[in-house]
Amino acid sequence: MTTPSPADAVRQAALAAIAALPIAEPLTLGEPVTHTAALDFDGVAVTARFTGGTGGEVVVAVERAVSEALQGSALGSLDLGSALAPALAAAAGTVGTVQTGPGQVLDVRPALDALLSKPGAAVVPLLHQGVVRAVVGLAVAASAAPAVAPTTPLYPTLEEARATAAAPGGMGAQQIRRGLDLLRDVHMEVTAQIGATRMTVNELLTLTDGAVVELDRAAGAPADLLVNGHLIARGEVVVVDENFGLRITEIVVGDEMVSAPA
Repeated sequence: MTTPSPADAVRQAALAAIAALPIAEPLTLGEPVTHTAALDFDGVAVTARFTGGTGGEVVVAVERAVSEALQGSALGSLDLGSALAPALAAAAGTVGTVQTGPGQVLDVRPALDALLSKPGAAVVPLLHQGVVRAVVGLAVAASAAPAVAPTTPLYPTLEEARATAAAPGGMGAQQIRRGLDLLRDVHMEVTAQIGATRMTVNELLTLTDGAVVELDRAAGAPADLLVNGHLIARGEVVVVDENFGLRITEIVVGDEMVSAPA
């Protein structure tokens, strides 16, 4: 497979990032550059490293007016790193299956200069009516030897675990109970979720008192009960002593829902 040139790679990254940028106006790609002197742009950048099948660094910068608008939004100050995280992930994802690390907010010139000091790096301006509104930069690390795929651990089935516990010299019921006792005081985050939705930063900035946010859940549908972000049950929202609660009606067993006993 032919490796794309730095200019082609950064164009692909920029095209992927455009849809996730907190800029409402349509943007077009400018010509890729390899030095910041060719850019007439005042903004704030977020840079992040990515690892996986391919490693490297990605930078997304927006004009300073966008950063100031996020800080003074109706929802309070919004973090620029969080606002640009989807664009960073989209840009990095064009080189393969990667994991993007946390972003670091920097002035645009130092961020782009540091990126362009790396071999094979390039940046591309994003324009609206000929004016640079954002910049995307990408530096892909030199290919390394392919990593050995980790071996998937084989866990025993419930029947095998019970047979091992009952066998001579196996883990007895008392030992299993003692192991579970060690976990009884571990704190778990339990969350009841009535629904969710996805919004762009531009849509968030338009929210005002009294605005209605539509969720992906029909009225009367059961709410989800999540433990550490994992769905374990569903139920009905109730009020108990002036506090909201959740009456469990379905419990997750494997990939299926089982009705809870009345």
